[in-house]
Amino acid sequence: MEVNKIRQPKLFEVFTVLILFLLIMYVSLAVYNLPIQLSLLASWFLVIFLGLRLGHSYNNLQTAVAKGIYTGLEAILVIIFVGALIGAWIAGGVVPTLIYYGLEIIHPSVFLFATLIICAITSVATGTSWGTAGTAGIAMMGVGESFGLPMPLVAGAVISGAYFGDKLSPLSDSTVMTASLARVEIIAHIRSMLLISVPALFISGLLFLGAGFFYNSEGADLSIVQENINALNTHFNIGWHMLIPIIVVIIMLAKRMPSIPTLAFGSILGIVWASLFQGMEVIPAIETLYSGFSIESGTPFIDQLFNRGGIESMLGVICIMILALGFGGLMDHIGLLATIRDRLVKFITNPGKLTASTILSAFLGNFFGSAGYVSLITGAKMTEKSYEKLNIDRRVLSRNLESGGILTAPMVPWSDNGIYMATVLGVATMSYLPFLWLNFIGLGIALLYGFTGKFIWYTNNDGQNQVESETESKTVTF
Repeated sequence: MEVNKIRQPKLFEVFTVLILFLLIMYVSLAVYNLPIQLSLLASWFLVIFLGLRLGHSYNNLQTAVAKGIYTGLEAILVIIFVGALIGAWIAGGVVPTLIYYGLEIIHPSVFLFATLIICAITSVATGTSWGTAGTAGIAMMGVGESFGLPMPLVAGAVISGAYFGDKLSPLSDSTVMTASLARVEIIAHIRSMLLISVPALFISGLLFLGAGFFYNSEGADLSIVQENINALNTHFNIGWHMLIPIIVVIIMLAKRMPSIPTLAFGSILGIVWASLFQGMEVIPAIETLYSGFSIESGTPFIDQLFNRGGIESMLGVICIMILALGFGGLMDHIGLLATIRDRLVKFITNPGKLTASTILSAFLGNFFGSAGYVSLITGAKMTEKSYEKLNIDRRVLSRNLESGGILTAPMVPWSDNGIYMATVLGVATMSYLPFLWLNFIGLGIALLYGFTGKFIWYTNNDGQNQVESETESKTVTF
């Protein structure tokens, strides 16, 4: 009997929930500066109220919360082990050594550009934007702080580079999942993504290079840089062998070994290095896995940068993710995204609108589902039939899907990617958001292709792939 009473939310109900959700977030965060955990918890009851109004039982809604949390359980486990890894690698001298060599080698004027490229290469090699931000990204943040650069700008360069590789690497979970959802061979998907990613990397590289020269023209105090180098030498044992743990972890990730055991092994190496090379006793070194690294050097650069890490530092983040994933589970269960999908189908009449709809659908997965994987699923389910209706090749679907889902993932403060990047890099999501230049440019290029017809491939009725030429009215086999 209960099933017969349940109905889909109406469009005005969807917009009412959306507006109230944004209002809760704005008042809580911007006006009263309350913890985001409380905002998400309040949003739970907003959606539960709508679910009860639609005929759902409370028990079913509570089950939907649990299912939503379960979908992101692996990401929560990764965050736990990343916290342990950061604490152990600081104690073991891995992160201080990376920062030391960065300060010695990279000039302030090209630092932002170098950060973009280093993080891009690391993410392509490892297939993980999170791993890139948690290793090379942390080191680049330390170097950038020593150079006196704005931390949100440095974070923008780190994240831009990290997500460049995450979208292209065959080792990336999101790349594999996107190709699978779109039913496209992974190499074909990567080739299609290159048409967006390479121009976006080139343009954003020029922007970060220009920004680096702009800030350098104001004069970076290199005497402070030298003071920080001396402080690192004083408080840590610096040497090339300190980098062995990070090299081992990168190789393990490149070989597609599971991320959680890899991070755990990297943490163990950090403890060993702290004991062997940094003079720490074994038990205090092990404690850094949970409590993080602690130092009172008297040097602000050292104290601010290295008093961090440990599982304990991630507990607030884990709470946010649990609440956000539960919120996403509720939104999916009551049919909010399904209502939006039904309206989108009527709107999609050409490749440009289809591209915009795919990007929007994937973004809504991040916004309401609070997880990058959810965004890929919502984007695919809400628009894939329209690609078939317009005879557009599924490689275009996979390209637009990953652009809308992965590039927008770090832009939402309560999504798993937004929470992770803000926590690991120490910069609020809304602070680094304006500097995600590669992400915004990539989205712009995807929309440009859609509305101009550039690189929009079609299929014949027999399923043969075709590419429409801009200079000729005929099509050529692709």
